Amino acid sequence: MAGHLFALEQYDLSPGAGGTVPVLRTAECRLVAVIRLPTDDVVIAFVEGPDADVVAAAVAATAWRVDRLIPARWLQPPVANPSNQDTPRQARES
Repeated sequence: MAGHLFALEQYDLSPGAGGTVPVLRTAECRLVAVIRLPTDDVVIAFVEGPDADVVAAAVAATAWRVDRLIPARWLQPPVANPSNQDTPRQARES
């Protein structure tokens, strides 16, 4: 699986929808993380895949409505094993 990261945005959620994102895992794509910004009524999903067209096709197969798909990059990659790492607060207090 290629390590390119993409941000998928969904706007204007219908009331009560909750921003549910379907499981997205294919041979070429992987859902990495999903966040919801309730104040802005936006869901942002981060997906790894080889290119935008492959990610768009994988998302289309799930019937999840995506309003915008753009390249993204990690500013700080997720920690593989968070139990062995200091939290940001612990690191500041040390």
